[in-house]
Amino acid sequence: MSGVTDKFAFEPERYEFRADPIHQFELARRDFFKLLGAGIAVFAIAKDALGAQETAPGHRSFHNEELPKDISAWLHVGEDGTVTGFTGKAEIGQNIRTALAQTIADELRVPFESVRMVTADTALTPFDAGTFGSRTTSTITPQLRRVSAAARDILVEAAAKEWNVAPEGLIAAGAKVTDPASGHSLKYAELARGKTLAQNLPAEDPITPAAQWTIAGKPIPKVDGRSFVTGHHQYTTDIRFPGMLYGKVLRPPSFGATLTACDDSTLKAMTGVVVVRDGDFVGVAAPSAHEAQTALDAIHAQWKEVPQISNKEIFSYLKQNAAAKSEDRFRKQKGSVEEGLAGAAHRLDATYTVAYVAHAPLEPRAAVAQWTDGKLTVWTGTQRPFANRDELADVFHLPESSVRVIVPDTGSAYGGKHTSDAAVEAARLSRAAGRPVKVVWTREEEFTWAYFRPAGVIEIKSGAASDGTLTAWEFHNYHSGMSGIETPYVVANQRTEYHPVPLILRSGSYRGLAATANHFARETHMDALASAARLDSLDFRMKNLSDARMRAVLEAAAKSFGWPRKKTQKGQGFGLACGDEKGSYVATFAEVAVDRKSDAVRVVRMVEAFECGAIVNPDGLHNQVVGAMIQGLGGALFEAIEFESGRIKNPHFASYRVPRFRDVPEIEAILLDRKDLPSAGAGETPIMAVAPAIGNAIFHATGVRLNNLPMAPNGLRPA
Repeated sequence: MSGVTDKFAFEPERYEFRADPIHQFELARRDFFKLLGAGIAVFAIAKDALGAQETAPGHRSFHNEELPKDISAWLHVGEDGTVTGFTGKAEIGQNIRTALAQTIADELRVPFESVRMVTADTALTPFDAGTFGSRTTSTITPQLRRVSAAARDILVEAAAKEWNVAPEGLIAAGAKVTDPASGHSLKYAELARGKTLAQNLPAEDPITPAAQWTIAGKPIPKVDGRSFVTGHHQYTTDIRFPGMLYGKVLRPPSFGATLTACDDSTLKAMTGVVVVRDGDFVGVAAPSAHEAQTALDAIHAQWKEVPQISNKEIFSYLKQNAAAKSEDRFRKQKGSVEEGLAGAAHRLDATYTVAYVAHAPLEPRAAVAQWTDGKLTVWTGTQRPFANRDELADVFHLPESSVRVIVPDTGSAYGGKHTSDAAVEAARLSRAAGRPVKVVWTREEEFTWAYFRPAGVIEIKSGAASDGTLTAWEFHNYHSGMSGIETPYVVANQRTEYHPVPLILRSGSYRGLAATANHFARETHMDALASAARLDSLDFRMKNLSDARMRAVLEAAAKSFGWPRKKTQKGQGFGLACGDEKGSYVATFAEVAVDRKSDAVRVVRMVEAFECGAIVNPDGLHNQVVGAMIQGLGGALFEAIEFESGRIKNPHFASYRVPRFRDVPEIEAILLDRKDLPSAGAGETPIMAVAPAIGNAIFHATGVRLNNLPMAPNGLRPA
């Protein structure tokens, strides 16, 4: 497959892909049919798997595994009629288990209930670079359709051989193959019984167009949804093994601090406590979490700390420490911005900032590790099980075949669970203890030692003609990243550039990556430019848009929101924003109420139109869109990491403000189903226009233009 390296090169703001392991220590594929029994299987040969599984050469944590010479399985039809699909993608709340099962059922022509998915298990599933970038739907859905179509062909051919007829006249439907001419039929289970058939995936195989879907495209409820809402689902934190110990790790008092002395002599009197000191790693394992914490507290450690800046200085630091010259791949230019500005009737220069933001998943990092006969198995909530496997193999000097990573369905990640921190810690303690060990990070550890969405500074210079046509656009992002950096608006003279800056806090992926920052700056700026040109915000955008898909989401959201709206009370304001990223399009309209006595800001209503091609599961998609809109409230209004002298100052939900029930406005999600377009992912794009829509509504209500995220951590009053 040509162009794979370029297509899947990771974005520069995925800092965690290039980071070293959190600790520095001094320190084959299975036989498929033996595992599942006889039946019919479809495999992907190496050259096909390369593109479909999102591999990309490069850094060790994003490397292109040497695909096995035997072959990797994607689908198995068992003798009992059960259909099993395999994917390296992780289920982290986005409901891919349901959507992918629908895809297989639809293409294979079997009942949805007969399909089960095996996900994110490095011993059982095909290699996958990870669950990120809204790629599951866009890459694995078509892959599983091809696989299922190939399996259907195998079954039809098996029936044709059984009846000694041509396969062309046979029909596969309802989990059986029928011969209309004779009336004969055989269930898939009967065709699979006693056989061990396998076939490589053909280069091309016709798949069912979205307009003819019968199971995909329907709002099927979440698989195993009842177990999640009743508490029966087993997260990593719920896993228990006989003789298991609980681990705790000694943390520095501040970022960059080094251990100079450590006295653990008092732990010798504690029964059942295992102490490990290896390089910069100090940890304990004990029969209970309470005993482990007691043991950790008994360690007397001395540290050497280093001076560090605070969040109050971060934006000036980013500007002052940006790379003197960016790489060519970080710059894009066409026309002459200078000429465009010179000919503009309206010019606007502005600076925007975004704070560090925590992922704040309800399930913190956790891992259970077990060593057996020199081999390591780890259960952990991660978006990249194969990268975790690679890092564990590297840290413990093992072949990758001796490490297995299993991902139980995980309690959210939002881009924050790519690294293998807890897995490495649990594995190191387990190796020393000779027993399974579970490590569960506390909320304070999650807020302090996980990575953050990077802070950033964005500078924009723009110009528009007297009729509102854009004449110039110059956009510079310092540190936060390139995702969503390019403008969707038609402008002849433009320049965009990303400026890398050395890290202050550990930073990495976040839902939407830097597109949340870049959309906020661009759409806030577009609104301000519309005001300068005395044009309606929607009309101004439409005048400068040629993309029919972007225009469609704006029109759909505007119609439902009732734009333009007139104020009916004091403090009322309306705003809008739009954008596109990762193959999908979004437009968000917001109504706010601002109490000018207290300066409190309340979002009253949000309407969002979202389009991601053909919709696989409307119910799951609706949940993704609404969830992203609610999460976007936090980053828009009040979420920000505060830090000073290398310490996080707000490492708890009591001090780090996330959206609460009382913050949630009336929400309407409009889903545009484009059956004429390939399905794209929906995990990230719906969040991108929330903050600028709210900010533009605040300006409409108050005349105050807010260019910093979060916009109103203390209402409209400065801290």
